[in-house]
Amino acid sequence: MTAMTLPALIQRFFTDRLCVQMEASRHTIASYRDTFRLLLRYAGARLGKPPVAITVEDIDVDLVADFLAHTEAARGNCARSRNTRLAAIRSFFRYVAMTDPTWMLHCQRILAMPNKRYVKRAVTFLDASEIAALLAAPDLSTWAGKRDHALLLLAVQTGLRASELVSLQNKDVVLGTGAHVRCMGKGRKERCTPIRRETAKVLKAWIGDHGKSDQPLFPSIRGERLSRDALEHLVRKHCLTASRTCPSIAAKRVTPHTLRHSTAMDLLHHGVDQAVIALWLGHESVETTQVYIHADMRMKEKALARVAAPDVPTGRFQPDDQLLAFLEGL
Repeated sequence: MTAMTLPALIQRFFTDRLCVQMEASRHTIASYRDTFRLLLRYAGARLGKPPVAITVEDIDVDLVADFLAHTEAARGNCARSRNTRLAAIRSFFRYVAMTDPTWMLHCQRILAMPNKRYVKRAVTFLDASEIAALLAAPDLSTWAGKRDHALLLLAVQTGLRASELVSLQNKDVVLGTGAHVRCMGKGRKERCTPIRRETAKVLKAWIGDHGKSDQPLFPSIRGERLSRDALEHLVRKHCLTASRTCPSIAAKRVTPHTLRHSTAMDLLHHGVDQAVIALWLGHESVETTQVYIHADMRMKEKALARVAAPDVPTGRFQPDDQLLAFLEGL
């Protein structure tokens, strides 16, 4: 049997493995595609070969390790991004091992590469005053300001992911009694999230100003769906405006995901159970919601207030004469 070339294996990995067998989401496919574009460019520059001439044998464990180090040093990727790249490479070589067992040992060495550990920092979120300042930032006298206000209000009330927000269409919003918004979330899980009366009124006014049911709920000025980059720019712009009236926002790095964290923390502060928060946010497991408990200083302060301080007299250390003589002799 003739061994398959690396270009043929990569093509089959995307068309057969990811698209047909796994039915991977377009986000997963795009992430894997970017990883292999970077890997092939790096390998080609290092080996002095065009990408079509690179073989499976060329992509060994040493080259993969150097590529991962390159993504951190030259491209400024964090450890989590590095681990995401490694996950895509592992998935490919797992497929290669099943397709052509002659490469089993070669693939096993790459599959044995460990993830890099990283510092798990507390999540960043906005408090009530910061959220109010952010929602007041858009200029409601303009079309873009009305759109941004409706988008930010829906984001902080529902906790939708960035990809879920930009994918919404007008028909995904159900108004009236039992108002809610439908979305297809991570892992192809469809969920419905209720919205408050004031949020429903804002969305009703916004939807009434434009478009048909199958058009994007929050379109760009060209009528197309907002990109992730456009959403991040939108949030940064209004955070800058909000920081003029609420300076504490300037000290935080606010992204669309920060608004999701803010929703979770608001629910937690109002005594909502962790299981309900996980259901609200579309988490795969309740354990994922534990990160908000670690970041909640209010719960820790309440716990500290319930603990009595030990009744131990405090005093300062008094050195004896021998210690003083020793120190003076130094």
